[in-house]
Order: sequence, then C-alpha cells, then structure tokens
Amino acid sequence: MLTAILAISLLALVFGVILGLSSRYFHVESDPIVNKIDTLLPQTQCGQCTYPGCRPYAEAMANGEADINQCPPGGQATIDALAELLGVDPKPLNAENGVEEQPMVAIIDEQVCIGCTLCIQACPVDAILGAAKQMHTVIAEECTGCKLCIPPCPVECIDMIPVRQDIEHWKWPYPEATPEALQTDASLTPEVQT
Repeated sequence: MLTAILAISLLALVFGVILGLSSRYFHVESDPIVNKIDTLLPQTQCGQCTYPGCRPYAEAMANGEADINQCPPGGQATIDALAELLGVDPKPLNAENGVEEQPMVAIIDEQVCIGCTLCIQACPVDAILGAAKQMHTVIAEECTGCKLCIPPCPVECIDMIPVRQDIEHWKWPYPEATPEALQTDASLTPEVQT
C-alpha cells in the first residue's frame, strides 16, 4: 500500500514538473495589439459586430479584416478610442450593425417563465440562473444587455430595461456647445500681440 502511494506521488511530481516546464518554454505569445483592442471593447459578447465575441472581433481588426465601427454597445466612445489606438480616422457607427443605445439589462417575468433553459443556453456571459422546468432569473450585475436571450424564449417573458442610473454609473453630462457659447469662449481668449 505504501509503495503504491509513493509511486503515484512520484508520478504526480514528475508530471507536474513536466507540465510546469512545458508551460514556461512552450507557450504561444498572443499579439499585444489584439489584447489592447480587446480591452477597449465592452465585452458584451453580443455578436452585433458579426463576430462571435469581442476577442474574435479584436483579432479581425488587428488583421485588417474588420472595421473599427462595428460595435453598437461600445458606441462612438469605443470607436474613437479604437481609432486613436490604431492611428486611423474615427468614423460613425455602421448602421448595418445596429444603433447605439443606453445600457440595458434583461429582466425575466418569473410568473410567465416555463423553465425551458433556452435563454440560459443563449446567454454568452452566463448571467441567467435557473434549472429545467424551474423559474429563471438574471444576475443584473453580469448582464451585458446583448439581447441574445430574447429570440429563443418561446413565451416572450424577457424584457430589456434601461440600467438604473445610480452614483456608481452616473457621469456628468457634457454641456452642449452653442454658437453663442463658442463666440463667448473666443472673446475670452487673449489676443497674441505681434
């Protein structure tokens, strides 16, 4: 018995050393530009960009196969950040991919839910909890608002509602530039004397 335990322990140690060395010397380096692009994307994994997730879209952009304006959840802010990173001119969101909307979260009407689990299978970020023939619910903090859970639902018990704006999600709105304000700003700048 002691011999078997020692033999298994020795094998585990040997294989552990082999795995440790192989992961150190034989790993694939990922492209750093792909990582930078991927961190700028909203990670909704919604597929609106025509790619199955944010990482494949980032890889396609890095390879020059996709344009920077295909991400509706990221909106114009993401397009501008991608343009700056990649050194290209910003452009408006491609309307074929969708329109920029305010952040949304899925809500399941638990009284109507039949527990078919189709929404669970469709959710790319595992934000829906439930079991077969039991009610389901959405973890609001995990939901990215991708709307992929809505089409497979046979009883239409899923609604998208705007994310409640609280102190953690609120941003100070920028003032709108009016022609009068621009003229006032121009009059406040001191003239350079030659």
